[in-house]
Amino acid sequence: MLSICPFLSSISNGLGWYDGVSATLIQTVTWGLPYFVGRLYLNNLAALRQLAIGIFIGGLAYIPLCLFEIRMSPQLHNKIYGAHAFADFAQSVRYDGFRPTVFLRHGLAVGAWMMVATLIGIWLWQTGTLKKLWNIPIKWLVAALFITLVLCKSTGAYMLLLFGAGIMFFGKIFRTSIPVFLLVVTMGVYLYINAATETYFTDQLVTSLSAVFDEERIQSLEFRFNNEEVLTDHARKRPVFGWGGWNRSRIEDPSTGKLAIQDSLWIIAFGTYGAFGLIAWMVSMSLPVLSLLTLYPASYWSRREVASIAVLAVALTMYMLDCLLNAMVNPIYILVCGGISGIVQKGPVQQQLRRKPKRSKRVPASTARYLPAQRRSRTS
Repeated sequence: MLSICPFLSSISNGLGWYDGVSATLIQTVTWGLPYFVGRLYLNNLAALRQLAIGIFIGGLAYIPLCLFEIRMSPQLHNKIYGAHAFADFAQSVRYDGFRPTVFLRHGLAVGAWMMVATLIGIWLWQTGTLKKLWNIPIKWLVAALFITLVLCKSTGAYMLLLFGAGIMFFGKIFRTSIPVFLLVVTMGVYLYINAATETYFTDQLVTSLSAVFDEERIQSLEFRFNNEEVLTDHARKRPVFGWGGWNRSRIEDPSTGKLAIQDSLWIIAFGTYGAFGLIAWMVSMSLPVLSLLTLYPASYWSRREVASIAVLAVALTMYMLDCLLNAMVNPIYILVCGGISGIVQKGPVQQQLRRKPKRSKRVPASTARYLPAQRRSRTS
């Protein structure tokens, strides 16, 4: 459903079938292809365990690259490809230092990537799913990832790691996945209020957060929310299928005289593809997670067979939460979504994971005749 949104949007806006097919092809390659690869090839617990370990290794591979750019400034993308990944280099400067970009689109994407790798590493370590890697105890590798994440200077990534780890340990201690359900419902309510109503509570949110974060972070958050209000008002003029491509979903900000900036993925989906596209994105990302939690409740999360898929589901939820403020599309998260969907589809088979009863020891027939009659009947 998410892949056909561009075609419906182009047709409804009179942009023609060629534009619709072209936009649909781009959408399919960006979202549909990773999803179906995950659905076809990562639809079992063993495959998703390998994916979780692969993401963890990917985070470790980024450690030396991040440390280089933290010290020397983001230059790797420019040195290899001849241009910086993000035009505004000033956004790479944070707290009298540099925020690494490496080969991703923005420093925020690097922070999110290191956050997910750290979250996965913490849970694989705590559950004993992975004890050593390259003959190195995993606790030291997790510590290296965490230190690098802190040095990435991404406040949002810090908060997401705190939320994600809190959800995992809450589920382990209290054996409930209610926090995940509540978080998904809260995100849905947030999107409904912003997209379908003219009620804005962002000013109150900024005021409450100003006591926690520094002035620079609050100004950045306020700038995002102000742009979202302008873009949302414009998107409501074509609420069903949106404005289509070619920057038609953007409008001039009356306070600055410039085009409003689309920072968050949800406002891009709503403005470009309308409510149809926004609902399609939300359902495609959240439904596999919620279905998985009914298949594998929190009481299973600490088991080595399920630990990997549990932390991947929470990591996917953290990515959805990040998309409320940022628009960092990463095919790895879509791959995870497809793999979880495949697991859910094979639910009845996966439920055979439940504890197997212990097999009774067989007694040789030569000695069975000397046993009491009741026990002899059990062993025969």
